Amino acid sequence: MEQWLSLWCLTHLGVAPAEVLFEARMISTVHGLRLEDGRKVVVKARPDDGRAESCVAAQAELAARGFPCARPLTPVVPVGSLAVHAEEYRPGGHVISGDSPEIATRYAEVFALLMAALSEISVQPPLPNPRWLRWDHADPGLWPAIDFLDERDQSAVPEEVAKTADRARRRLLAADLPNVLGHGDFEAQNLRWDAQEGWTVHDWDSLAWQPEAALAGAASGTFPSTTPPTLAPIESSAAFLESYQDFRGRRFSLAEQEVAWAASLWPASHHARWEALHGGRPLCGDALRLQAAERLRLANA
Repeated sequence: MEQWLSLWCLTHLGVAPAEVLFEARMISTVHGLRLEDGRKVVVKARPDDGRAESCVAAQAELAARGFPCARPLTPVVPVGSLAVHAEEYRPGGHVISGDSPEIATRYAEVFALLMAALSEISVQPPLPNPRWLRWDHADPGLWPAIDFLDERDQSAVPEEVAKTADRARRRLLAADLPNVLGHGDFEAQNLRWDAQEGWTVHDWDSLAWQPEAALAGAASGTFPSTTPPTLAPIESSAAFLESYQDFRGRRFSLAEQEVAWAASLWPASHHARWEALHGGRPLCGDALRLQAAERLRLANA
């Protein structure tokens, strides 16, 4: 166990950790701990890019209102270049796998409830947006500046991936829609389902500030993703978007529908670029090759 983590727990939770239950390292480093007083907690540490405070504040408000998510136990605390907080340990449940229209409808209902809950919460916008939703960046070129990706050989990225991302981004930037708070990483791996408890949403570090239709569109493409990420079939994205509007009780305008389809392409393009730069299996790359033309048509891009 890292020395700083023991000291952090002692300082901010009042007791030292006795056992590491699990560790996961992605964008955030997540430590599941059993404390010396028997409590089980999760401590999350991520690079401090200015987003964490808003994300944790929104998560805390949702938990206080009874929304099924882990309750933060501390505010965000700077530790060097990291932003750190602790939250409840909420184990259990299972991932519902699949990308059929029927499963898309189940996920759309959760996303609609989530977006409705977030619409009642006011926090400072969590900017910059997560990189897989950051089509609104002001960096030069098509992609947001990400050093560990930009330093790789960009010629590995298929031309059609860049062209798809460019056309989708142009349609998204042309939209004149208000931004709202929403979950920016709505993937199967971030939900747990339980016959008695219903469901729990995880990964609140990935809140975003984009138009509602764009957030729903992105979710309509990413909802079946575990590891590695993938892109849903077009008919399942269509079912997700139709069901989302039903559950929200309002219909998207034509412009919102187009924005939703354009937004469904940006995360997949980001992931396809990632695959190519890392020499990985082109799951998103292959899906884009098959689906991009129709999604771009639906996006009027």
